[in-house]
Amino acid sequence: MKTNLLGLIMVLFLFAGQASAQKLEKVWETSEEMKTPESVLYHEDKDVIYVANINDNPSEKDGNGFITILNPDGSVKEYKWVENLSAPKGMAVYDGKLYVADIDQLVEIDIEQGVILKKYDAPNAVFLNDVAACMNGMIFVTDTRTAKIHVLHNGNFSVWLEGEPFESPNGLFTEGGKLYVGDNNVYEVDVKTKKVKQIIADTGGVDGLEKNNEGEFVFSNWPGRIFVHKNGENIKLHDSTAQEINTADIDFALKYNWVLVPTFFDNRVVAYKIIEQ
Repeated sequence: MKTNLLGLIMVLFLFAGQASAQKLEKVWETSEEMKTPESVLYHEDKDVIYVANINDNPSEKDGNGFITILNPDGSVKEYKWVENLSAPKGMAVYDGKLYVADIDQLVEIDIEQGVILKKYDAPNAVFLNDVAACMNGMIFVTDTRTAKIHVLHNGNFSVWLEGEPFESPNGLFTEGGKLYVGDNNVYEVDVKTKKVKQIIADTGGVDGLEKNNEGEFVFSNWPGRIFVHKNGENIKLHDSTAQEINTADIDFALKYNWVLVPTFFDNRVVAYKIIEQ
């Protein structure tokens, strides 16, 4: 009797574990008309998706990069909305402006007019990557190659943090006076004190770092993996490494409960929803 009861408990436990497992299910995808899309950003106020198209070399100042605007169904609203960028990557919206990382500059774009207002130089920057905006107007930008975090504040663009524990900082997320930095681990930085602490270990080189509607971190690794950090574990939702389809700087569209994925060399944007399996 005890043996049967133990077996039943084990079966129920396994079933519960399987029921709670999650994966990504495709909602829509664009055609292969994007040009090396590195980053996507859902703008809820406008109900549109911005796509940063590097259009070839991610490190070359060639001036052929551009921003595309997609409708929420993935159709193209404006293919070359803003041009004359080189290798646009991470993006953030603040106070009617779209801020875009572009190799060694932070580009400020007026959203209503669709024009570049200013380009802020980052001295000695090598590979500006992701961007995040704080509610107080501070615009943070990672430089993955130099292990630095820059900030635009009161019109001044300068280095804010650098060096250890950061190795190759990339994905950024802001919330409640904290800056979250995706690297080989995820770190929480107090914006006021600059105190850094590790909150998630062994993340495998974070590219995009976001939160879902449950307040859980969802993050990508560029080679083709997407994870959710749930109940203290990094749970893999998606793996397209065998197909060599990248998962670059993702975004999470809270309104639709979608993970938005730029596939880089695969030249598409894909929307997924997280489902139980």
